[in-house]
Amino acid sequence: MNAFQIFAGSPNILGATPKDDGVNFAVYSKNAERVVLDLFENAEDKQPSLSLEFDPIKNKSGSIWHMFVKGLSSGACYLYRVDGPYNPPQGHRFNFNKYLIDPYAKCLTKGSVFQSYNKQRQLGLAGIENGKLSDLSNFPKCVVIDDSDFDWQGDRPLNIPINKTVFYETHLKGFTASPTSGVSAPGTYKGVIEKIPYLKELGITAVEFMPIFEFDEHENSNINPKTGELLTNYWGYSTINFFSPKTTFAYDKTPGGAVKEFKTLVREMHKAGLEVILDVVFNHTAEGNEHGYTFSFRGFENSVYYLLPEHEKQYYTNFSGCGNSINAAHPVVTRFILDSLRYWVTEMHVDGFRFDLAVELTRDQQTFIQNFPHLTNAISEDAILANTKIIAEPWDCAGYLVGGFPGRWSEWNDRFRNDIRRFVRGDEGVATAAATRLSGSSDLYNHHGRTPNASVNFITAHDGFTLNDLVSYNGKHNEENGENNRDGADDNNCYNHGYEGITVNPKIENLRLQKIKNYILCLLVAQGVPMMLAGDEFRRTQMGNNNAYCQDNEISWINWNLEKKNQDLFNFVKKMIKLRLSHPVFHRNMFFNHERAEIEWYNAEGRVPDWSKMKRFLAMKLVGSKTRNEDGSSDNDFYIAGNTDIYDITITLPSCTRGKKWYRAVDTSVMGDECIPEPGMEEILKEQQRYVLPAGSFVILIAK
Repeated sequence: MNAFQIFAGSPNILGATPKDDGVNFAVYSKNAERVVLDLFENAEDKQPSLSLEFDPIKNKSGSIWHMFVKGLSSGACYLYRVDGPYNPPQGHRFNFNKYLIDPYAKCLTKGSVFQSYNKQRQLGLAGIENGKLSDLSNFPKCVVIDDSDFDWQGDRPLNIPINKTVFYETHLKGFTASPTSGVSAPGTYKGVIEKIPYLKELGITAVEFMPIFEFDEHENSNINPKTGELLTNYWGYSTINFFSPKTTFAYDKTPGGAVKEFKTLVREMHKAGLEVILDVVFNHTAEGNEHGYTFSFRGFENSVYYLLPEHEKQYYTNFSGCGNSINAAHPVVTRFILDSLRYWVTEMHVDGFRFDLAVELTRDQQTFIQNFPHLTNAISEDAILANTKIIAEPWDCAGYLVGGFPGRWSEWNDRFRNDIRRFVRGDEGVATAAATRLSGSSDLYNHHGRTPNASVNFITAHDGFTLNDLVSYNGKHNEENGENNRDGADDNNCYNHGYEGITVNPKIENLRLQKIKNYILCLLVAQGVPMMLAGDEFRRTQMGNNNAYCQDNEISWINWNLEKKNQDLFNFVKKMIKLRLSHPVFHRNMFFNHERAEIEWYNAEGRVPDWSKMKRFLAMKLVGSKTRNEDGSSDNDFYIAGNTDIYDITITLPSCTRGKKWYRAVDTSVMGDECIPEPGMEEILKEQQRYVLPAGSFVILIAK
């Protein structure tokens, strides 16, 4: 390593950028007094092989420290050390003894920040916060990445219209980690590639991966009281680095292997017509609060990267509930977030992002929610991100903005989740709210030119019960999380249908299956953009755990044996997705125009409903003649009705357009595949004026 030549370098591109004859390093630190680049020959080195100090005259432009190392190449491993004032009341926490991860690093080596520090603590070495790690062998190192070294084979963005999208949320590792997955590389990017044919058969159009930015699963220190095992940070909502795909999710764990393997996953998914959406966590980092560890942002410029109380800067604001909040409104941090998003789009070819606790990104530097947030508007209007899908989780721990993200933003709509759960469960007097949700949530989104596509509808997500558990439990069962069942939501709008948990009672099982189909039906006929939770299509269970953030085991992993066991439900979901995508009347780009009679509502007697008297019944007619197919022809009319009461009812049907008849497309009370026949095989109704709708079931009729 001593043969390297050092030059001034360039401040223009942050991070480590390989050139033909070397690598340019550039890092931001406004108040640093000294910066050192540490190079390592191997990922497992205990100490650096060479340390290069930046000259504050030659190697600094403004607040950017930069250096060109001639002779270095991609694959090299490095860290930083930064010295400056240590004055927490002023927001400064510089510590030259701390090894720091480059915020712009494109990949990290396999290792653990928390294990490294905890090991030193367990050995009784004093002064951890102010001391230096004596052994860096398991501490992640940054890896120099050459992004040009990959064959994309002509891959281009799919740009599937948002109204024709069906999201499928999954944990990347948990999707194939179980031995039941049958893949050769379980729990990895490569393992997901092997499941692409399954995803294609199901019919979804976009996979939304829970966090794959580098995080440290060893951050959690809780113990499973049942097994005595140490729990993990399984979900990954605690980011270490915002440019690096998680190395332990790669089958190839050599330095840089995760980058190529993730790119291969994206390329192969695009070949199959599937988009890749990333769940990103820009609202906080894994460095925690004032008692946390320093390993990246805090050591470079704590007072800029974090939102600190104005008069008590030794502490951290905590709108994330995870110890700190990113100072998103600061220009340097805004640039950092935009740089990260652009990188994942231009170099990794991802198709969009779901922003965790996105309200935190709308706060100014005094913590107030901005009326016109600069960052979220910049994301929406960014030229490079223009064709991506951007989805907000429209709340944080102190703010709720459902319906409040303007422009082309879509939002997770928890009002849809809650109202549809209550209606399908059979709650009285929820029909009006359910009607609003099924027709696109105009009360939330019909303003400032927004469309139903602003609403990402979901019944279940990673945070909460699976669909099977929603109909199998009256309460959460999070005892194995080590928090005495205090964690997780208590208000779940769930019902066990007569028995808590798994049962072999056929009556209860049939009723549960029917309710699951009702939920799926509502999700896939509603205006807006549907999102499914992976495994719900074949009754994945977490055994009543509604907060499995720490369960890296069979509780969270998908059990693929259930696919064969519940083939009937899988076929139902597959056909419902096909039905939705085949008929534009289910995925309109505009809200219904009541003056044009594009949607009609009915009570059980076939009359205009008195909404104050609607209890456990809902029926609507979607007028397909007002909606055009791609070939210019009119879509079919559909009649959709739900009876969530405990009694069967005979409903009066609206008349069909002259010359057409009602055919049964779906009836969730019918067992087996006859519940939903193949397209074109629908059964004509013998009685065109009335229909017996059994208790707790939904029906879809198509006019032909």
